[in-house]
Amino acid sequence: MKLMVASSNPHKVKEFEEILLPLGVLLVSLDEAQAGLPEPAEDADTFEENARIKAIAYARAVNMSCLADDSGLEVDGLAGAPGVRSARYAGATGSRADRNRANNEKLLRELGALGQVDRTARLVCALCLVDAEGRVLFESRGSWEGEIVDEARGEFGFGYDGHLYLSEVGKTAAELSADERNARSHRGQATRALVAWLRLNQLAREP
Repeated sequence: MKLMVASSNPHKVKEFEEILLPLGVLLVSLDEAQAGLPEPAEDADTFEENARIKAIAYARAVNMSCLADDSGLEVDGLAGAPGVRSARYAGATGSRADRNRANNEKLLRELGALGQVDRTARLVCALCLVDAEGRVLFESRGSWEGEIVDEARGEFGFGYDGHLYLSEVGKTAAELSADERNARSHRGQATRALVAWLRLNQLAREP
C-alpha cells in the first residue's frame, strides 16, 4: 500500500516509517509527493478536525491515499493550551528549531506566571486516513500522559518532548529511544490502531 504522509516534519515522517514500513506500507512525504502544494488552513477547534482537513485536501491535490495527523500538547493548568495551536503557540515565523524554542519558552513563561499550578499534561495525536478522492477510511487518537518540567532533558525528541516528564520511566519523552517512544507515544498508539485496521482490511502484511 502506498500512502502520502501529509507532513513536512521529518521527525513525524520518521516515526510513521518505523512502524509502517515493516508492514509493507510505502510512505511518501509531502515534500516528495509534489512541491508547492497549497497548505490548507488548519483552523478547526479539535485535533481530529484538523487532521481530516489536511488529509482530504492533500489527497485530492495529488490523487493519492493520504495519512494526516494533527498533534500537540494539552496542559491542564493552562486549560488545555496550547492545544491545537501547539505548533504556532509563540508564532509561525522562523525555522522549525526557532519555533520550537519559542514555543517552549512561552509554555514555561505562562506556567511560571501562574505560580503553583497543575502541570499534568499530555501529548495528543489524531490520525486520519483517506483515499485518493478524500473519503475518510479510518481515524484514531492517542495520548501520552506526563508532567511539564522546567529543565529540558534529552536529545531524541522534538517539539515539547524535552519538557514532558514521564513518571513511570523516570525520563522525559526526549530521553527515550525510538523503540521506547514508539511503544508508548501518542503517535505510536494512534498508528498501532491504524495498523490493526490495515491488517483487518488486508492492506498490510504481518512483519
